[in-house]
Amino acid sequence: MADHSSPHAETPSPQPLLDDEQLERLDEFLDSEHVDPDALDLISAHGFLVALAVAPRETPSTEWMAELFQGEPTFTSDAQRQDIFALLTLLRDNAVDVLEQGGLPELPFDLTLKGATPEDTPIGDWCAGFMEGVFLDETAWFDDNEEATATLLLPFMLLSGLFNDEPDMAELSADTQRLEALVVQLPELVLDIYLHYRVPPETAKPKPRKKAPAPGKRR
Repeated sequence: MADHSSPHAETPSPQPLLDDEQLERLDEFLDSEHVDPDALDLISAHGFLVALAVAPRETPSTEWMAELFQGEPTFTSDAQRQDIFALLTLLRDNAVDVLEQGGLPELPFDLTLKGATPEDTPIGDWCAGFMEGVFLDETAWFDDNEEATATLLLPFMLLSGLFNDEPDMAELSADTQRLEALVVQLPELVLDIYLHYRVPPETAKPKPRKKAPAPGKRR
């Protein structure tokens, strides 16, 4: 008999945000000469778009597209432009849909470091892309509660390798067991951020009003 009391029994299976053919199409374009050498690659762009899906407020598509591509790609046709823009937007929108249902996004890599440092793996690239999405509108991310935001983002910051020069982060990033644990939790950590920013906390039920005493009567 299955043990449904297990903490993993109710963990939903991560859901892909694009199918294999769509990811391959996007990968081929982002790896081509049509885009700036400093543009995000597929893995970084995936992290970037997931960050946009959980961000506190919407960023205009013209703004995030310019950041992702580091300028304007040289599209071969309007059809190609529409296809690539549609794939990027679909990835972000699918992330929102999955998270809105309480699901987990499937990440395009194995959730293990296998002894490597995060920045030498797709995990580090994805988290660096995620942090690029945060940097795009830092004020919105940190405006409400800087301490809570820093706590939520710490795993992504650690795994990105972008902050290794900071003494406190260097010490944390030396803990390989901690890093491995964080990698496994990445999809759940994304959902935590979505719930923090996009789902309003339940409002307390209003207390029933006391009946006003009848005229002429005192309590």
